Amino acid sequence: MRLFRHPNEVTPECHGAAVAIGNFDGVHLGHQAVIGRAFELARKHGGPAGVLTFEPHPRSFFRPDQPPFRLTPFRLKMRLLQGLGREQESGLDFTCCLHFDQALASMTAPEFAAQVLRDSLHAAHIVVGEDFCFGKGRSGDVKTLKALGQELGFGVEAVSAAVDGKGAVHSSTLAREHLQAGRPQDAAAILGRAWEIAGRVEHGQKLGRKLGYPTANITLGDYLLPKLGIYAVRAALDETDQPHWIDGVASLGYRPTVGGDAIQFEVYLFDYSGDLYGRHLRVAMLDFLRPELKFPGLDELKAQIAADCDQARQFLAQYQGPKPGPLGSGQF
Repeated sequence: MRLFRHPNEVTPECHGAAVAIGNFDGVHLGHQAVIGRAFELARKHGGPAGVLTFEPHPRSFFRPDQPPFRLTPFRLKMRLLQGLGREQESGLDFTCCLHFDQALASMTAPEFAAQVLRDSLHAAHIVVGEDFCFGKGRSGDVKTLKALGQELGFGVEAVSAAVDGKGAVHSSTLAREHLQAGRPQDAAAILGRAWEIAGRVEHGQKLGRKLGYPTANITLGDYLLPKLGIYAVRAALDETDQPHWIDGVASLGYRPTVGGDAIQFEVYLFDYSGDLYGRHLRVAMLDFLRPELKFPGLDELKAQIAADCDQARQFLAQYQGPKPGPLGSGQF
């Protein structure tokens, strides 16, 4: 999959594409339905398949002071998009990532359709979700886009929202709500895979090592902050297309027993003794075990860690839920 940072960079072999448009934070099952329809149209008409997305997320542009909320920061989102090709006869040919700034936010719906979709992308087909809005002040909707497509020479399809067995709509917002409430399995049902946090392992205070439970420390960065507490996890080094997943337990919180004053994400891997410092680790959050607690001392904390590990081992031995998603191998 090729990545273009500006629509004017899209090369001629990517013209005439079926293009799925959206923020696609989470690349959840609803997003996959939109992108899947673009795949179908591309195969039907013999053209390329592409995605048009935005960075930073428009929500970050309009409300820059809000806490991090991303399910999939840029690097992970790109790799998930690339990984979708493993489930298709042919993968995405390209993703065009538009820089969301004041100039883009000020574009009217007709200007966006003409300048970006027709003149730069030279798109043949556009696929969006049924609630898609675009243009200055979100003035354009699917009806607007279809009318502009007829005028400008590209087809438009809207894909109905994906729902679960109970009729709940799959959405990034609902996935965030589940994670913030400590329901990672419910979030996984929306995403179609286990939600994960990925990052480079950094040096910490090495308290876990003193307690007999050495941990890998990862900075959350732009990730959504899920419910603080202890999780059953599986983790893998992000160094191969076929990662080896290792069971473990993770702590997300302030570490009140030792007087911590900043949120830390620490992962203890069962039966692993290698050096992880500086390496990129994927951590799939599979189950919320308990909230963060303050213990009278380190002995009580150590005993609780042992109990947490036992509980995580029991859960993971029986876990049959969604696995982490396949990632593309590209460096973005």
